Amino acid sequence: MKISTTKRLERLQDRYRSGNIDRRTFLSLTAAAAVASGVSMRWMGPALAAVKEVRFDGWGGVVQEAIDKYAFQPYTAKTGIKVVQGTFGDEDEIITKVKAAAPGEYQIIHSSGVEYYIRYVQGGYNSEINEANIPNMTNVMEAMIKPFRAITPKLSAVPYDYGTTGIAYNTKVIPPEEAKEKGVALLTDPRFKNKIGGYASMTTRVWYGALGTGQNPNDIKDIDAVWEKIREQRDLVKKYWGSGAELMDLLSKEEIVVTDAWSGRVAALQQQGAPIGYLDPPGSYAWMEDMLVLKGSPMAECEELINFMLEPGTAIAVAEGQNYPPSLDPTKVEMSEKVKKLPAFDPTGKMEHLTFADAQYWAQHTDAWTKQWDRIARGA
Repeated sequence: MKISTTKRLERLQDRYRSGNIDRRTFLSLTAAAAVASGVSMRWMGPALAAVKEVRFDGWGGVVQEAIDKYAFQPYTAKTGIKVVQGTFGDEDEIITKVKAAAPGEYQIIHSSGVEYYIRYVQGGYNSEINEANIPNMTNVMEAMIKPFRAITPKLSAVPYDYGTTGIAYNTKVIPPEEAKEKGVALLTDPRFKNKIGGYASMTTRVWYGALGTGQNPNDIKDIDAVWEKIREQRDLVKKYWGSGAELMDLLSKEEIVVTDAWSGRVAALQQQGAPIGYLDPPGSYAWMEDMLVLKGSPMAECEELINFMLEPGTAIAVAEGQNYPPSLDPTKVEMSEKVKKLPAFDPTGKMEHLTFADAQYWAQHTDAWTKQWDRIARGA
């Protein structure tokens, strides 16, 4: 009896390590089998011990500082569970690491919305959240949840914040009237050669290449024209930036005077007194971010942490700190005045005025377009 039970426990351990069952199921099955048979194995003590930490990987900088200060530190003080943090500058970087890692090594990712969500799902890295363990999800905007549920009815992620990638410009060089008139054309204006920046991301480059050629980024008819527009901008660019911290540094030191930029990072510069204007031209890229729980994570603890992060007081404090509006529905939760003034804030909770990427459309083209963007970035 003990031999067969031991083999069963070993099989359960293999399934858990491979990510085929979550931690909660693993613990319940092993505990039941051990109690019934009286079997004791060396690995069972550590395996059955209470989770003492959760891993989180995010964007770093002011965004992660706000999450740490207003969410993680209070959560640890309340529960005793430590949040171990990592950072990345581009989500492709963390996806590569997840692919190479064992299940459970990476747990919660501050991910960039549905266009990345579908890539985790296609790779088999998604989990299944028990929404009953996250009661604060009832306050999250349905308009943000719906696109995720269209991909997986049982969610692996919870929307947390949103923003836009618009145009930032130095008001000492470019008057607001000129910026509003020219819009995306500022990114290819020869007057600002070697003073132009841009995010080193295929999605952003193709999106603004499409807008620059008068096309719908979610239904591009002439991709060759987009590549030519990207080349045109490349030859004018001072530097393609790779993180929010680098973006802020380039703008604050006036190494660049115009760039596509993340709304929250621009808001932070404006609060510091920098002469930076910001506009969202028609069709500018809007995005939502989510807390993605990967397969093999300690689900109960991850769900508890996300629920804590969605507490209105916590979510609003984080939003004020990182300068991105929270995912909470403003028709259900009263927002602070600072949140209401943030770029991209939607007071209706419907998000109808924002333009998001069509996840299915972009997923079809991601590999080919990424290869072409990489070639152009190298000078092709």
